[in-house]
Amino acid sequence: LTLGNGVYMFVLDEQIGEWILSKPNVQIPESSSIYSFNEANFDRWEKPMQTIVKQWRQGSSTSSADGTKIFSSRYVGSMVADFHRTLLYGGVYGYLRDTKNVNGKLRLLYEGAPMSFIMEQASGLSTTGTERVMGIIPDTVHQRVPVIMGSKAIVQEVIDVCCF
Repeated sequence: LTLGNGVYMFVLDEQIGEWILSKPNVQIPESSSIYSFNEANFDRWEKPMQTIVKQWRQGSSTSSADGTKIFSSRYVGSMVADFHRTLLYGGVYGYLRDTKNVNGKLRLLYEGAPMSFIMEQASGLSTTGTERVMGIIPDTVHQRVPVIMGSKAIVQEVIDVCCF
């Protein structure tokens, strides 16, 4: 939950039927070695994104302290599950623009922006690759956008290398 001043996690206590604050002031780790993209679409991604993921797999990253940490892929296929893991453990989650979905796949108003708001409130970053998701003024209700969000260091590495 966020009201614009930090992120707070709650769990339902079924015994008393109330939501209990379980984690106040959630902060995403600054960096991590987890990426979460649908790699079934790898061949349809833009070349810079393919390159950076290949580098992460081989242990080459500007976002890790020594630049040699090998990243691991963790992709559930459910935005909420992948987002939740990324929020707690750090890393990067994204649904990228590709040759099939040139405008991205996630809907700005009810997928991209709400999750980006939470991510930014937890000290993370969220981008389309060219602009901040929260800075987009919607053209249509169902407008689609690519989304890359997560730990600042990793998302910044994507922005710096890919320059969509």
